[in-house]
Amino acid sequence: MVGQSPLDPGESRTAVLLEPFVHQVGGHMSMMTYDEHTVCKPLVSQELSFYESLPLAMRQFTPQYKGIVSVHLRKDSLGNLTLLASPSLQTESCGRLDNAIGDSSVTIWHKCKWAASTGSEHELVKWSHTQLTKTFKDSCPGKMLLRTDLQYHTDPLLEDANGNQPERASSNPWGLHCHRQHLNRMSSKHNEHKLHQFLLLENVVSKYRYPCILDLKMGTRQHGDDASEEKKARHIKKCEQSTSASLGVRICGMQVYQVDTGHFLCKDKYYGRKLSPEGFRQTLRQFLCNGNHLRTDLLEPIILRLKALLSVIRKQSSYRFYSSSLLIIYDGQEPKENTAPLDNHLRFPKPKCSPAPGSHHSRVDVRMIDFAHTTFKGSKCNHTTYDGPDHGYIFGLENLIKILQNLSEGK
Repeated sequence: MVGQSPLDPGESRTAVLLEPFVHQVGGHMSMMTYDEHTVCKPLVSQELSFYESLPLAMRQFTPQYKGIVSVHLRKDSLGNLTLLASPSLQTESCGRLDNAIGDSSVTIWHKCKWAASTGSEHELVKWSHTQLTKTFKDSCPGKMLLRTDLQYHTDPLLEDANGNQPERASSNPWGLHCHRQHLNRMSSKHNEHKLHQFLLLENVVSKYRYPCILDLKMGTRQHGDDASEEKKARHIKKCEQSTSASLGVRICGMQVYQVDTGHFLCKDKYYGRKLSPEGFRQTLRQFLCNGNHLRTDLLEPIILRLKALLSVIRKQSSYRFYSSSLLIIYDGQEPKENTAPLDNHLRFPKPKCSPAPGSHHSRVDVRMIDFAHTTFKGSKCNHTTYDGPDHGYIFGLENLIKILQNLSEGK
């Protein structure tokens, strides 16, 4: 299915129209889809330095680095903003990068005019439910929709007498929010002819039909060595007021497929910042609950992979992964032998999850991402040289493993 391309005939032979990455659950920098197996993001020299000198032992826990593309902003006569990527000479040959434009006429941002005016950080384009439903279906064929009510962190976080977190009445397509903010910033700061460099990285969720993703901000410190005193103070306060200080990890975003509703349940970083340690544990359990039962089959493989990562991090002297995230990923579509019958009458509130039978080890993944503030000995952008491993990151991993082990033991 290929619609009429919005690109000029000359452009379409080489340029790639970048699409918002609909499975971005956290972060503030926009991730975009380059092709089915590749995402891209604005290049930050410190992050590039990390990928170029990545220790061999860490490669299984990071996205594959695929090179660099040049990107420019284009605005049509109606004011629609699009990003076009042109493969550069620096693009590596490790994996095929598909330059086909695809169904560009139904890409999400081409169908709706992005307001170039500045507004509050959480001001949103008013998408209709029908419009979002159609565009998500068109841009993500064969995949279920994110729930499309566009409310952010205005809801107060409530706890019942047992300290449990109730489901919020709304969730957010975070990637679209980041994409809009990014386009507006680019449009206001640069003209259309300016070229920007973007990193090409492996799309680590492309192999999953219904990717359930937990984005965890790792470590007890989040500010980089180059942070201003104001930014440093702001990040320290966020850590002190969240589970970053007490556990060395906080939730930065989440989407989990719910089989009883056919939607992804989403939580954003503002939700994660307000969680107590007990709220963090309950949300971790919620991430493993598909609406009908707890995915106990996932616990052992996730724990094993986290332990393997912990072993690697302990051996990385001088590395500090400030402000980086850890993704835990699994497929919301269960193996047939582990699928419980659906109860279509279960809507809201959701039932308490009970453990599912069977011990099939479903495919899971654990990946480190976001290295714009990572520093290490020999880095081209090194500000400070540290000795030994990143103890704040290790503290977070150890607590994460402990919580998952307790869930596995039914605690």
